[in-house]
Amino acid sequence: MKIYTKSGDKGQTSLVYGQRVSKHSPRVHAYGTCDEANSMIGLALSYLGQEQEWTSFRQLFHVIQTKLFHVGAELATPRGKKVAWSILEEDVRYLEEQIDDMEANLPPLANFILPGGHVCAASLHAARTIVRRAERTAVEVQQEEEINPIVLPYLNRLSDLLFVAARYINHRTGHPDLILHTS
Repeated sequence: MKIYTKSGDKGQTSLVYGQRVSKHSPRVHAYGTCDEANSMIGLALSYLGQEQEWTSFRQLFHVIQTKLFHVGAELATPRGKKVAWSILEEDVRYLEEQIDDMEANLPPLANFILPGGHVCAASLHAARTIVRRAERTAVEVQQEEEINPIVLPYLNRLSDLLFVAARYINHRTGHPDLILHTS
């Protein structure tokens, strides 16, 4: 199988099941933004060492990256067609459990914080903002046609988890949160 097909050379691409749409379609923006977020998460993880202490963190994000790929599949599947990997309410609950577990090991948040610190944490903050954009674009898709109603809560919770994960990495690596100065 060749990596290039030339079928997209005129600004069209295929959704799951082959329906052709403009590359400017909100669906394409939405699943493309999920792919972008997934790539940024991969970049963030590449900044962690391979030490045993990061194994469970990496395993968590392996699950998250897989589920984010599934969200993209949800958004790339046209209305009325079966999605190969559906996002479920239990996937949202899983993110909430992970957020709660990480937050239990962090100092309480008392101020707004700025992205930064350890390069992995800063990259997770960048991934968070990309996920927020994916969520906004998924809302746009939802206004035009039906999508799985769990996609929006999943993306919303994922951005929350990325925020907490960035704080968690900074805490574990000895980088203090960067506090927003109001003056």
